[in-house]
Amino acid sequence: MKSWVQSLLPHILTDKNYKNSTPGVGKTTLGKELTSRSGLKRLKYFNMGDLAQEGQLYNGYDEEYDCPILDEDRVVDELENQMREGGTIVDYHGCDFFPERWFHVVFVLRTDSSVLYKRLETRGYGEKKLKDNIQCEIFQVLYEEAIAF
Repeated sequence: MKSWVQSLLPHILTDKNYKNSTPGVGKTTLGKELTSRSGLKRLKYFNMGDLAQEGQLYNGYDEEYDCPILDEDRVVDELENQMREGGTIVDYHGCDFFPERWFHVVFVLRTDSSVLYKRLETRGYGEKKLKDNIQCEIFQVLYEEAIAF
């Protein structure tokens, strides 16, 4: 049975470039800062990239973008118990496959496209992946996704 304190702990989705946001806009930095500065020992931070890598939660590889394909169903299954407890910050660049009931707040982070380009280039993104992520930021694709969420 949940205590009243547990039920007050929010679930927060930070989307890349919208926290639901484009990669490189500061989702991870914000998520970790919120967790460390909250003063709540029970506030938990989950980076979906790290979670997927640790649990090998993939269902293939995208040659065009040179990255693994996330198995969204397995990610949801992996997080289900954690989300019941409350006080969770989830760091990912989209929100379309998460159950809406999981989140109380969705942060959408943005950054200047020239700054974003440099960050992603430093990470070694290929030209197509760079271009697509910059266009995603310019056209607010993930922002629109978060609004619809």
